[in-house]
Amino acid sequence: MKLAFIIDPIHQLDPCHDTSIALLEAAQTLGHEIWVTQVQDLSVVDSKAWAVLERLELVPVQLVEGRYLAANPWYKLRERTAVCLETMDAVFMRTDPPVTVPYLYATYILDYIDQNKTLVINSPSGIRAANEKMYALQFTKAIPETIVTADKQLIWQFVEAKGAAILKPLGNKAGEGILFLQADDRNFNSIVELSTLQGKVPVMVQTYLPQAKEGDKRIILLNGEPIGALNRLSAQGEFRNNMAAGGTVAKTEISQRELEICTQLAETLRKDGLVFVGIDVIGGFLTEVNVTSPTGIREIDRLNGTHLGYQVINWLEQTKQSKK
Repeated sequence: MKLAFIIDPIHQLDPCHDTSIALLEAAQTLGHEIWVTQVQDLSVVDSKAWAVLERLELVPVQLVEGRYLAANPWYKLRERTAVCLETMDAVFMRTDPPVTVPYLYATYILDYIDQNKTLVINSPSGIRAANEKMYALQFTKAIPETIVTADKQLIWQFVEAKGAAILKPLGNKAGEGILFLQADDRNFNSIVELSTLQGKVPVMVQTYLPQAKEGDKRIILLNGEPIGALNRLSAQGEFRNNMAAGGTVAKTEISQRELEICTQLAETLRKDGLVFVGIDVIGGFLTEVNVTSPTGIREIDRLNGTHLGYQVINWLEQTKQSKK
């Protein structure tokens, strides 16, 4: 197969951490051509999506005594050429959030790929529909009590009733801008005013889950099925469990309640073309559905001795074969 990956500049990626590199490595090792591009190199010509692609060769990382080690250099970029993306077997949209205007326009360009010829992972329309905070709200049996509003009084009433809550900006990533709220905090009004831009931008407010102290579980789903998980633990003095906020990771199992949550999501994810997804679960409650550039494969593989990237590429091989 010939696979194209839309990623951030490759020199900015960490081969020992980034899931995109794990997927690229797996594809190369399984004998497929791998190509990379960036959102600014996408075009529509004659109503077809095109990209300036670069052929990529990787030196796979090595797991030595529980740590990944990368070669130096760990990649080579070969020929650079303009390609109609329908000539590829699959296109992976793996640019990191937040969803900016250029990101949004890139999804419009990817709409001009005939998915009967080339599978786009994840579906451009699915990505647009699935704000990573808001998307979870439709799964009412899975989520904690939640409101979305820019109304300061409504937020205060919610926090007062729950005792404590977590405020999340709708468009941020990696734990950025997440705040712990209590109604008697002297800074409450200022916090809400800053977060909502003086009542102009809605935010998500969820009841605080004390189980967050025990970790925030990331579960990777492939076509709606869970294939691996890790537990993220907050750093000392930090309530956020995100790895980008200094959190650590630990081995974990997927509980029966979490399997039930995955089952609740599966049909909707498939309908929306969201093939590769990372969900976040705290204390048995779904808190986010990550669809833009879910991460965690490297850590899960290191902790469990798995090769999730191979599972993704094997699934893709089987899916393409079934359509012939």
